[in-house]
Amino acid sequence: MWRSIFLLVMAIGVIAPSPATAQFFMKNPDFSGEPVRGDEPGLFVPLPNATPDELRAGMVWSLRAALNVSALGCDFAPILLTAPTYNAVLADHRAELASSFDRLGKYFARMNKAKAKATTEFDKYQTRVYSSFTTVYAQYNFCQTAAMVARDAIFTPRGELNKLAENRLREIRNSLVARGEQRFAGRNSMETIAVLRMDPICWKNDRFDYRKCPNAY
Repeated sequence: MWRSIFLLVMAIGVIAPSPATAQFFMKNPDFSGEPVRGDEPGLFVPLPNATPDELRAGMVWSLRAALNVSALGCDFAPILLTAPTYNAVLADHRAELASSFDRLGKYFARMNKAKAKATTEFDKYQTRVYSSFTTVYAQYNFCQTAAMVARDAIFTPRGELNKLAENRLREIRNSLVARGEQRFAGRNSMETIAVLRMDPICWKNDRFDYRKCPNAY
């Protein structure tokens, strides 16, 4: 008997679909988008006259910034594992992240002959990249999307983080726009609340005078 029960439980476990991780909605919004080049207006902090390699470095650094923001700002949902996953990404893709940082540093050195100016502009760039991923109203969307991308980053071969950034950064950008439940259509209520007339003639000693204003509402 117990053997039959055990086999039944195992069969149910195999057949039944596993629950989605950190599912905020019955049906999630679709934020997927086309691959990016790294110079799309509104999607990236501009890098004027950047080479293709420098644009790829910018995409990698933008992806790192997005995952960092999620690690710091999505702790309200521990099940997302944004912080430990981000740390795993840093460890696994250390070489590519370092080379991207160096390439961006050389870009700003090329664009600004004075060393101090180059350092300042690079700092400004990083600040703008990080701040571009902050959100309030779309926090659920962003955190869930960033968590999924970070998970995929762990399984991305070393040296190919730029390809993941190319294919998923638009999705992360799209998630910064607040969207809600997709399973059920939203409904707007047109309910109105009756309010007494406020005409001075209708009031006497803070009491409504129904004799003077029979049509009270």
